Amino acid sequence: MTKPSATRSFELRHVQLARAAFAAIAAIMVTFSSDHSAVIGLSIFSGFALATGLVLIAAGWLVYTVDTRWPSVAAGSLSVIAGLAAGVAQLRTDAMFFVILISWALLTGLIEAIVGARGLREAKALPKTAAARTASRDGMTVGILTLVLGVALMFVPGFPALQYTITEADQTFTLTAIIIGVGLFGGYAAILAVYLAIAGLSPRRAVDAVDAEPLPAPEHERGSA
Repeated sequence: MTKPSATRSFELRHVQLARAAFAAIAAIMVTFSSDHSAVIGLSIFSGFALATGLVLIAAGWLVYTVDTRWPSVAAGSLSVIAGLAAGVAQLRTDAMFFVILISWALLTGLIEAIVGARGLREAKALPKTAAARTASRDGMTVGILTLVLGVALMFVPGFPALQYTITEADQTFTLTAIIIGVGLFGGYAAILAVYLAIAGLSPRRAVDAVDAEPLPAPEHERGSA
C-alpha cells in the first residue's frame, strides 16, 4: 500500500489568499481616502508591495520546488524593491509615482504572465496535475492584469488637469493625472483581490487523477505475472 503524502502546511491557496487580503486592504484604503496625492498613493503602494513581495519570496521556498521557485522569488524581490523605493519620502512625487508603479507593474506582470503561459503550454504536451494547470492559469491572469495596469498608467501623465463642478454640492473640483493614477491602482487592487480570493477559496481535489492512476506495467512484467 502506498503511503499517503504529507499535507503541506503552506500551499498555493494560502499564497493566493494572502495576496488577496493585502490587495483588498490597498483597495479599501484608496477608496475611502479623500486624498489621492502621490504621497498617499505611494504610501499605500509601499505597504502593498512589501507585503506581497515577502509572501512571494516565502512561497518560493515553502510552496515551489527548486526548479520552479525562481519566478516567485524574482517577482517578490522586485516587489520588495519597489515597496522600499515607494517608502522613501523624498521620492514621493507625482513623477516618481508613475515611474515606480509602471516599472513594477511591467516587470512583475511580465514574469507572471510568461511563466503562467509557459506552464499552460507545457500542460498540453505533458501530463500535469490539475493543480499545476490551475496555478499556471491563475499566474498568467494575474500577470496580464498587472501588465494592463502598467500600460494604462503609461498614458496617464499626459492627461491635462480637468475642472468639473457638482451643482448639487455647489463645489468645483480638479481632476489631475495623479488622482487618476492612484484611482487606477485602487481599481487594480480591487480586481486582484476578488480574483485571488476566488482562486484561493475554490475547492480542489485532494488527489489528481494523473497522480492517482498508476502507469501500466511493461509487457514482460504483465506476461510473467
